[in-house]
Amino acid sequence: MIVSTYAALLAFYFIYLSYNVIKIRRSEQVSLGDNANPQLQRAIRAHANFMEYVPFAVILLFLAEYQGLASHYCNLLCGALLVGRVFHNLGIVENNLKYRQIGTIATFLVIIISALLLLITRNS
Repeated sequence: MIVSTYAALLAFYFIYLSYNVIKIRRSEQVSLGDNANPQLQRAIRAHANFMEYVPFAVILLFLAEYQGLASHYCNLLCGALLVGRVFHNLGIVENNLKYRQIGTIATFLVIIISALLLLITRNS
């Protein structure tokens, strides 16, 4: 199960993003909200954006693998999602628009390609 391996790696990355928010909250003594702190705002958005896109992408990838998508395609799509999410986080945290764009494009392509593969292979 290729997608399961990547889902586990993405889960660890989610914990990393969560820890970033917690770390900044502790250092800035912000219990709720962002207290207009730009660093905390970026960490919160990186964390939230991950949760907005990754679960749906992983579900699509799992279904594609379940329907028989070849292992090399599963690895390519899952790897693109993982790398894309790392770039997206770097783009938000470091305020680097180019990295954020790379991450967004990679994530959207994985979702689009996975959805198309599911539609194409549904009757195969």
